[in-house]
Amino acid sequence: MSYDVDWEAVEDDLANAWMNAPDRDAVSAAIHRIDERLERDPKTCGESRGGIDGLVFDDPVGVLFRVEEPNRVVVLSVGLAGRRS
Repeated sequence: MSYDVDWEAVEDDLANAWMNAPDRDAVSAAIHRIDERLERDPKTCGESRGGIDGLVFDDPVGVLFRVEEPNRVVVLSVGLAGRRS
């Protein structure tokens, strides 16, 4: 089953994260990989945050999402989440 991933609610946050990133290409690539993972199988993607919510990281991006049946994923939050030294 393929899921529809809805980024609409976080478009401004996504644009801000991209604009403020030291490596915009890395952000674009991470978002693309996260989108593909959520589209393919969001229930096994990332870490559970209580039932239907999940959190997935792909350096330098973190995404909070909700799985809505039967085949929809809503992105709730997105931001830079680079590893700290």
